[in-house]
Amino acid sequence: MAIKDLTPTQLRQFIQNHDEKSYLLLDVRQPDEYENFHIPGARLIPLPQLVQTVDSLPADKALIFYCHVGGRSLAAASMAEEEIQGAENIYNLSGGIMAWDQATVSHQPHVRLFDGQTTLEMFRTAMNLEKGAMRFYTHISDAYPDPSWSDVFGRLAKAEIAHAKTVHGSWEQREAELAPFEKLFEGLDGEVLEGGLALKDAITQLASAGEQTCLRMLEMALKIEYTAYDLYRNLAHQLSESEDSEVFLSIAQAEKGHMRALIDAIEGCQS
Repeated sequence: MAIKDLTPTQLRQFIQNHDEKSYLLLDVRQPDEYENFHIPGARLIPLPQLVQTVDSLPADKALIFYCHVGGRSLAAASMAEEEIQGAENIYNLSGGIMAWDQATVSHQPHVRLFDGQTTLEMFRTAMNLEKGAMRFYTHISDAYPDPSWSDVFGRLAKAEIAHAKTVHGSWEQREAELAPFEKLFEGLDGEVLEGGLALKDAITQLASAGEQTCLRMLEMALKIEYTAYDLYRNLAHQLSESEDSEVFLSIAQAEKGHMRALIDAIEGCQS
């Protein structure tokens, strides 16, 4: 089972062509966001609440998740994929309510970052992605020093460094003359986040969040963490015949923990 993306046009066609009893359209934003505007027929289950009740969702119906731009709904769809036994149709609205309202998809590039790379090249790419995430979380912690969220982002920044060290350890076993972690990590640019979004573009998007900075930064972080989870899980499957697979599976598991920490922080937003 895999999460399927729907564009706004595809979702409108889905709603038109399916019996109302055959699917659930689930809005995982906060109540004030839902009251301001939502897709007709959508049921509100804020993401922090969904964490507690996801296994009660029906496996025999298509489940369609959406949020503001896609970060929270990807986390919700990921939990549904893992927790609901027998569920076959789990969807995510690409670009969220912003795309639905504008009838366009918010273009965050989907990049197959590891395609065509050797295992050693994969290690370098993985470390560079971890550095990009670390730089993004450090930026949030420094630029938006609100105690309601700066602590979680500070912890995430440290976790990304720990992930990079894990990757370096596996790389070192394969390449005896590899530079020490500190030197190698310092030399990486960390300019790209998982999924292909440039760090500078992520920072620019965050700066335009206005009054809902807290929710927007958490949602963006959830999208980064979900993409990292999916990226490393698929990479582990590609390397299933190698002991390196376990390294990337362990990192994928940790990314899920990061998503939970971000979800827990949502209720602290005062937007």
